[in-house]
Amino acid sequence: MTILLFAMLGVFIFMMFRRNKKTQQQQAKLQSQFAPGVDVMTSFGLFGRIVSMDDAENKVVLELSPGNLATVHRQAVTKIVEPAEEASVDVPDDASSLTAADAEASASAETPEETLKRLNDEGKKDN
Repeated sequence: MTILLFAMLGVFIFMMFRRNKKTQQQQAKLQSQFAPGVDVMTSFGLFGRIVSMDDAENKVVLELSPGNLATVHRQAVTKIVEPAEEASVDVPDDASSLTAADAEASASAETPEETLKRLNDEGKKDN
């Protein structure tokens, strides 16, 4: 019974060290990708673009919005943010071939200006 307990304790300690090593490797890989101009997220939820880095003091200067800079510790930057790809909706030239589902999809893809114009035109028809 005692041997089994020590064996389980040994496996637990081994797994703990292994997990810690993997986390350190992932953090090192992430920090190697840091460079000025990269969009990142901090551990406390701020999004920004790296302006400069000071490796000696482990500081990163982030531009949160145009003209607003913040200096954070290098380890506070936890994620590189990839730009989101925009989905495009293909609308055929002949609108009569649209199904109801296609019509709803193309209506949801309209710009805010188009939506405003459409709603204003619908309001004029009701009066």
